[in-house]
Amino acid sequence: MRPQKNPIHTVSTWVRRQPPKVKAFLAVVTGMAALVLLRVIVHDHDNLFVAAEAVHSLGISVLIYKLMKEKTCAGLSLKSQELTAIFLAVRLYCSFVMEFDIHTLLDLATLATTLWVIFMIRFKLKSSYMEEKDNFAIYYVVIPCAVIALLIHPSTSHHILNRIFWAFCVYLEAVSVLPQLRVMQNTKIVEPFTAHYVFALGVARFLSCAHWVLQVLDSRGHLLVALGYGLWPSMVLISEIVQTFILADFCYYYVKSVLGGQLVLRLPSGVV
Repeated sequence: MRPQKNPIHTVSTWVRRQPPKVKAFLAVVTGMAALVLLRVIVHDHDNLFVAAEAVHSLGISVLIYKLMKEKTCAGLSLKSQELTAIFLAVRLYCSFVMEFDIHTLLDLATLATTLWVIFMIRFKLKSSYMEEKDNFAIYYVVIPCAVIALLIHPSTSHHILNRIFWAFCVYLEAVSVLPQLRVMQNTKIVEPFTAHYVFALGVARFLSCAHWVLQVLDSRGHLLVALGYGLWPSMVLISEIVQTFILADFCYYYVKSVLGGQLVLRLPSGVV
């Protein structure tokens, strides 16, 4: 009698064998199906933003636990944390001068924990920092984001400098995880706590993207008008979508690894 095949393994094997265009199509279809499902089961779509913040906080908690209990920062990207601190600091400034609300306090708490993580990696746990693997040049993302922000930014009544800063933090947030993905690409093996943290980032960014997309659909496009005119409204949505798809491949292998009972995630060549 032939052993029964695991359906998850069968599907994942089939997907892995598909050409890049088919994989991209499947990813888009899966994303659209997830959006439809969320639109049906979540009546107040603002709850998606709250859920995104909660999942992000959970991911940071896992990261803090790793640093405090295991006394190691192996597998973590200092550069990703620094990019995160930059966009959070800029967004916090913009939030103070443009729209002080509960999100300002959330950003303040997130910035404080991010700075603590940077301090731990740079000083307390420096001996375990994999500097040779964390070789992504951050000016490759900081400079383009600054240039795009100069060209495409909100058309609101706020001061031009504040509008440029706001656009800069939106663009930088979308690509801030790239150095962390480079570290995982270089090591190929991702230990559990780092994998949990990055997966939490992926889920949080998908929920945030879903929040924006569903808000646009619910308002029948009026939200885009409220954001301003020109290319800025489209760039906000593109940034949210980019954040999601950057981590989509990793999240797929993470779920596959967890369902397969593997504690350590091994990434095949070409992933992230």
